[in-house]
Amino acid sequence: MAEQKSQYTGLLGWVDERMPTAMSEFKKHLSEYYAPKNFNFWYIFGGLAIVVLVIQILSGIFLTMHYKPDANLAFASVEYIMRDVPGGWFIRYMHSTGASFFFIVVYLHMFRALLYGSYRRPRELIWIFGCLLFLMLMAEAFFGYLLPWGQMSYWGAQVIVNLFGAIPLIGPDLAILIRGDYVVGDATLNRFFAFHVIAIPLVLLGLVVAHIIALHDVGSNNPDGIEIKAHKDAQGRPLDGIPFHPYYTVHDIYWLSIFLLAFFAVLFFWPEMGGYFLEWNNFIPADPLVTPNHIAPVWYFTPYYSILRATTEQFMFVLAIGTVGMAALLILTVANSIVRGAVVVGMIALLLGYFTLEPKFWGVVLMGVSVMIFFAMPWLDHSPARSMRYRPAWHFWLLIGWVVAFLILGYLGTQAPTPAKIIVAQGFTLVYFAFFTLMPWWSRLGTFKPVPDRITFAPH
Repeated sequence: MAEQKSQYTGLLGWVDERMPTAMSEFKKHLSEYYAPKNFNFWYIFGGLAIVVLVIQILSGIFLTMHYKPDANLAFASVEYIMRDVPGGWFIRYMHSTGASFFFIVVYLHMFRALLYGSYRRPRELIWIFGCLLFLMLMAEAFFGYLLPWGQMSYWGAQVIVNLFGAIPLIGPDLAILIRGDYVVGDATLNRFFAFHVIAIPLVLLGLVVAHIIALHDVGSNNPDGIEIKAHKDAQGRPLDGIPFHPYYTVHDIYWLSIFLLAFFAVLFFWPEMGGYFLEWNNFIPADPLVTPNHIAPVWYFTPYYSILRATTEQFMFVLAIGTVGMAALLILTVANSIVRGAVVVGMIALLLGYFTLEPKFWGVVLMGVSVMIFFAMPWLDHSPARSMRYRPAWHFWLLIGWVVAFLILGYLGTQAPTPAKIIVAQGFTLVYFAFFTLMPWWSRLGTFKPVPDRITFAPH
């Protein structure tokens, strides 16, 4: 067979002649992948998430070299890493700081999607892969949280695993299956270590690849929410697009340098972040006989934990009223009689469940729904415009109101519960869910601005 001549020279030519797939993938995903030319600040966080993922994998590998997944040795091995392993403190703080920065970057990445409608057709699969990534990231953080074997790690895992026991019929057996024992102990630590180090990272990497492939197949969204593939030149290149490499790779390197300055500033000068990144109780060895005065998860889980705690017996009546109202709205606005009948049956089943099953179970349900509801976003948003730029101004302020509710729930989740704080959390829980459940109606209301045919772009 005749040898195909490469269009490249030097090392790239040598590689291309022997592995042409590598260069074709480079062109497909970088040098000839056309991205909208009007990307702004909000589009840096996807790339930063990949950088933090690499930081976590590399720092995790070095930590695993010295960590002992044994209930009698785990805490001491972490102290050994911090005190005796050369540079161990740096690697440990890099990993703990990276965990929090990972969630910061991912939350901002998700906010951008909500801001510009990046979950809308034809990008539903990109969004679903992203939501799965978010779930796996939460699982990875949860499994890793137990490994230092400190007081808060131990009791936090105990509380969260015990929540599964509230599930009717299968709950107690499921909790034992997760723990590997009747209490959190050595068996739990070993299986959590296996999930954290091997199983979940493999799934994460696979989902990252799927997320990027899906993105590059349909193309990136942009702040205007306009498809750039609709207008092309004679060579078939989008008129409103530019090659991702070198334009956006150089652009992202600039923001990456700023991000790393902030990252290492925290790592060197404030790695505990006042007890939010590393809790003070985790500097105390786990003691199954001494319960901390206040048990709370890490900050990035606290909004959902706050929703869990807000679900009290009194809150069941509020949920019942909300369910009846939502059912009435659906019955009034849906023409299909079968759907109406299903809504009535579902409403009756929920109302019976609210007052026959314990509030703890419904707290677990609401906590789960508060995360899973993101998957439904492509079908909840019925707005004629993707981007907030062309929607009524009050749509944007509704989104900001939801963000404020999310942040306040997060803060309340870090605090010891009091009657007043529980009531406030219940109010913001209603705001959190109302944003999503009423979206099919409010997203169509108001006066929309005309969406231009081409993206708006000012050279700079």
